[in-house]
Amino acid sequence: MASPMEQFAITVIHPIRAGGYDLSFTNSSLWMAVALAAVAVFLFVGTARPQLVPGRWQAATEYMYDFVRKMLDENVGPEGRKFAPLIFSVFIFVLACNLLGLIPFVGAFTPTSHVAVTLGLALLVFAIVVAVGFWKHGLHFFSLFWPKDTFFLLAAFVALIEFLSFLSRPFTLAIRLFANMTAGHVLLKVFGTFVVALGSFGALPYVFGILPLAVNVALSALEVLIAVVQAYVFALLASIYLNDAINLH
Repeated sequence: MASPMEQFAITVIHPIRAGGYDLSFTNSSLWMAVALAAVAVFLFVGTARPQLVPGRWQAATEYMYDFVRKMLDENVGPEGRKFAPLIFSVFIFVLACNLLGLIPFVGAFTPTSHVAVTLGLALLVFAIVVAVGFWKHGLHFFSLFWPKDTFFLLAAFVALIEFLSFLSRPFTLAIRLFANMTAGHVLLKVFGTFVVALGSFGALPYVFGILPLAVNVALSALEVLIAVVQAYVFALLASIYLNDAINLH
């Protein structure tokens, strides 16, 4: 029986080396490209022929974009709307990667189950947040870490903690998404092997196999929900980090 961790193995589809670096096209690269293509098709179909009374595709596209825009309004304010394309792009790409990895029978791979991918996205968001903070406030951006009207020694101690907490944001953002997607896929694999093993157990395959099969169906539905929630949480935290950079709360 295959190991539950085998589904996360990176396989090289086309080896590429440049300047001594390994830039090979892998199964992870392939499914990120598939996710990008799926997002592009979804947005193109939804916006190709805009109508006053939207159809299903247009309504779905507008709903998702409005959802992200309202999230920015609630967490950042009016100034956050200029970042709606960024947060929407991150949200829909992570969502596509999460959901495509759940497609059965096609050798689907979940890029967001690897911390290298999630850390890359998190570092991109973190770099933009820092750039926005310095662009808008200059060196006054450092006041984000200094509590006002506090005794100097205590304020310095808190500032150090806040600064280290700020630097840890991309890592916690990346690990949260990676860990949730990895754990969910491992559970699906483990219970899937139970279905096969117990389902072929003597003369009572239905008795022994029906329970793990039902659990696997429930876990599949739960994993779809987790895929959506984790994309939302990633976009929500990115919005909150932007709020700190713009409003210095």
